[in-house]
Amino acid sequence: MKYDRIDKELFIHNRKNFLGKMEPSSLAIFNSNDIFPISADSSMPFSQHRDILFLSGVDQEESILVISPNSKNPLHKEVLFLKETNEHIAVWEGAKLDKDAAFQVSGVKTVYWLSQFEAIFKQMMCEVDSIYLNTNEHLRADTTVETREDRFIKKVKKDYPSHAVKRAAPIMHQLRSVKHSIELDLMQKACDITKSGINRLLKFIKPGVWEYEIEAELIHEFLRNRSKGFAYTPIVASGANACVLHYIENNQQCKSGDVILLDVGAEYANYASDLTRCIPVNGRFTDRQKAVYNSVLHVKTEAEKLLVPGTLMNEYHKEVGALMEAELLKLKLIDQTDIKNQSKDWPAYKKYFMHGTSHFIGLDTHDVGLWNEPIKEGMVFTCEPGIYIPEEGLGIRLEDDLVVQKSGNPYNLMGSIPILAEEIEDIMNEK
Repeated sequence: MKYDRIDKELFIHNRKNFLGKMEPSSLAIFNSNDIFPISADSSMPFSQHRDILFLSGVDQEESILVISPNSKNPLHKEVLFLKETNEHIAVWEGAKLDKDAAFQVSGVKTVYWLSQFEAIFKQMMCEVDSIYLNTNEHLRADTTVETREDRFIKKVKKDYPSHAVKRAAPIMHQLRSVKHSIELDLMQKACDITKSGINRLLKFIKPGVWEYEIEAELIHEFLRNRSKGFAYTPIVASGANACVLHYIENNQQCKSGDVILLDVGAEYANYASDLTRCIPVNGRFTDRQKAVYNSVLHVKTEAEKLLVPGTLMNEYHKEVGALMEAELLKLKLIDQTDIKNQSKDWPAYKKYFMHGTSHFIGLDTHDVGLWNEPIKEGMVFTCEPGIYIPEEGLGIRLEDDLVVQKSGNPYNLMGSIPILAEEIEDIMNEK
């Protein structure tokens, strides 16, 4: 890992909160991710399962966390099982966590090697009536690929058919959606790294550069600031490409007169940032481009004011839709006839703004959270309205990451990154 060690107090705090929501005579178990194979002896870079990371800070493969608050053995109330390290592994793969290092990272005092898991876990299961299993219940999850967690769930149901099974996911969604101050500091670091990338680009972009060259400039800046790279697949979309919402080819040349839509963000310590900015290739927006840009910025500014405790996301998105409708009328992209004839399920504004405005962000770019409950202080959301006009070869989206405050407007983790059209032009044209 490239990042500085995280204060273990975060993980102690997170486990305490999870424990407080467990039912009596139960234990909970969390598995690391697999290292996913590609072909031959190639594999994807390891990325830790966010839930075991959230609860332990352990960022390596073949790890298991068990929380068993009612265990009769005081050593078994919290247990980590880790892949045993040795000199051979250290030579070929680098040092893994030993027992002392695991405690320093997680605050978990009892650490066993993975080879001891079956015998000790059987003892722990004999003391409880139910087990919390961890399934991926994100609303947009693709669960086609079987994970290490999935395989374990199949096995534990087979081996312990008399135990009641409970769901860890609703608890994790609740806990992970409200950020600890340590998490906010890590997210701020991710946003600051993203800022460094954008500042680099504002001096680099000019007619004739290629989208992939812009991507390369970003990854250079991210890596040199201790990020392992992009928090998600970057979108570098010039001209009409910006009207493709998930454009990731990044293989076209940027032409004078076009606007580049950049949806990019660095990760830091597995925490995501998620930024969108729009930059004129030649350093100047046309009057029309600036009008659309400022309409999107206005919607974003007003939408941010709605991200306050007590807001329901369904109502929030309706209010943002009304803001966007007014701007599209001013831009003459829709008219009153369009509004009069619109479908209840697909309002007229959706022709030019077809996606949602906000999502949870944290350990995942599209982080987990409870969408049907009111917003709470400490939650972090993106705010990303956009207007996409294929017939004009123009797509504008603006996005920042916002922390919900106890009162007043949210705190913008990206507030120091240039966003005003004139500010972007001035920086690009500095001598």
